[in-house]
Amino acid sequence: MDIVFIEDLRIDATIGIYDWERRIKQTLSFDIEMATDIRRAAETDDIEHALNYKAVAKRVIAHVEASECLLVETLAEQVAALIRDEFGVPWLRLTLHKPGAVRGSRSVGIRIERGERPA
Repeated sequence: MDIVFIEDLRIDATIGIYDWERRIKQTLSFDIEMATDIRRAAETDDIEHALNYKAVAKRVIAHVEASECLLVETLAEQVAALIRDEFGVPWLRLTLHKPGAVRGSRSVGIRIERGERPA
């Protein structure tokens, strides 16, 4: 198994349970690891045979910017499902950081794994 990753993808979103959070945008940070097999892309040197991390990032950005979830759990599940469904990713690990959400902490958030991890 090979891993294509996106690290610290920062996206402004409406997220949170408090009234004041519903009126502002907060910057979220995503770390995404996606299982794939890079051998065909490496052999052909052709992006058509690769998991295109730029395309994944653009799609995630569009979804997150348009979302208005209350919980990071909901948003993480939505993004994981989107990547798996639209890009054919069999397994992923997604970490969603919500910096500044807890005083004294650099970040809080959630880490999820979805799908079957290939051998």
